[in-house]
Amino acid sequence: MQDDLAAALVKKLRKLGVTVATAESITGGGLGENFTAIRGSSDIYLGGVITYSDASKTALLDIPRRVITRETAVSEVVARQMAENVRTLFKADYGISTTGVAGPGKAYGQRAGTAWIAIASKRETVALQLSLSGDRAAVRQAVNESAIAAFARILPL
Repeated sequence: MQDDLAAALVKKLRKLGVTVATAESITGGGLGENFTAIRGSSDIYLGGVITYSDASKTALLDIPRRVITRETAVSEVVARQMAENVRTLFKADYGISTTGVAGPGKAYGQRAGTAWIAIASKRETVALQLSLSGDRAAVRQAVNESAIAAFARILPL
């Protein structure tokens, strides 16, 4: 089912002639894998960064350390900046970010399963908070699936 949605999304992006880039933390490259597994995705997927640590979010995506310290990496503010900055970095039409706590324990004062997805275009940035359950692998997979589904819903017809 996920592969079908990703394939339909790539087809739609190709038809629209738009591009996407990803900034991933909790998903560790899985979102980029969803795109690149689809034939023809090189027309629409410009690349991505895995910014698993706070330091890499600052170094690669230019998110100020003070923002991460104040808001934490698992926040709407950081998810939005990740999506906006990766879009700018790759000169893509859309940027998608994922950040959160996969588990098994808490991080940043957030329980395992707490995650944020953000999708940025030049017009707007939308963010979605997730509260998931399951083991580490299930949480990461659910974030991937949720990001693909959310992106598919916001694209113009």
